Amino acid sequence: VQLQASGGGLVQAGGSLRLSCVASIGTFSTYIMAWFRQAPGKEREFVASISTSGRLTYYADSLKGRFTISRDNAKNTVSLQMNSLKSEDTAVYYCAARSRPYGGGWLSPDNMNYWGKGTLVTVSS
Repeated sequence: VQLQASGGGLVQAGGSLRLSCVASIGTFSTYIMAWFRQAPGKEREFVASISTSGRLTYYADSLKGRFTISRDNAKNTVSLQMNSLKSEDTAVYYCAARSRPYGGGWLSPDNMNYWGKGTLVTVSS
């Protein structure tokens, strides 16, 4: 199992970035996918998740309207479009996969089965 995230970098406040995660994970379409982030000195936190079909998405309340998660099951890829970035969005962003269904909403890092190595997003003010 391998999850490879990319797309991080340095961006000015107010800018945008698109993160992608390519998964080598068997039947990708059976996995719930999610993005988490971890800022320096803080715990890893939920950003967004997407159902196996892509029809259902969930976001951390503070990020609704700025971030959009999507997936392409034909390409084994999950993406995170981040707009109107703020300095507090600076973090390492991780994609993660969960093999079992859940009722939707917020996820704990402990709920996920597989993790990528992360990609660093730095937002300068």
